[in-house]
Amino acid sequence: MSQDLRKVGLKVTHPRLRILELLEHAKPRHMTAEDIYRQLLAESEEIGLATIYRVLTQFESAGLVLKHNFEGGTAVYELDRGEHHDHMVDLDSGKVIEFHSDEIEQLQQKIAAEHGYEIADHALVLYVRKKR
Repeated sequence: MSQDLRKVGLKVTHPRLRILELLEHAKPRHMTAEDIYRQLLAESEEIGLATIYRVLTQFESAGLVLKHNFEGGTAVYELDRGEHHDHMVDLDSGKVIEFHSDEIEQLQQKIAAEHGYEIADHALVLYVRKKR
């Protein structure tokens, strides 16, 4: 992990290593800054919330993490593992579900091409509720 920090030009510090470690092992993969803070507190780590936000911002700028601002919720962070995926957000519980669909990806490419475009980047978020 310290190599990951050095590779993106960040100095290796205890808070950066601990936050990176938590994100690496996060289940589910999306965590808020407050989730990280609570987990560190539970492990008797004295890293302040302001430091966590600062480190997450540095990680995002360096391309280590992705920040998502899903509608109606606080920002969540996940490690950028380089593979594309989309998200579903359960409106009742706030749970974030990752998924990948080749069929959806191909359809998006086709639609863009039909309008004379090619996709440079995209994010698909489905806001869902359990069927009743």
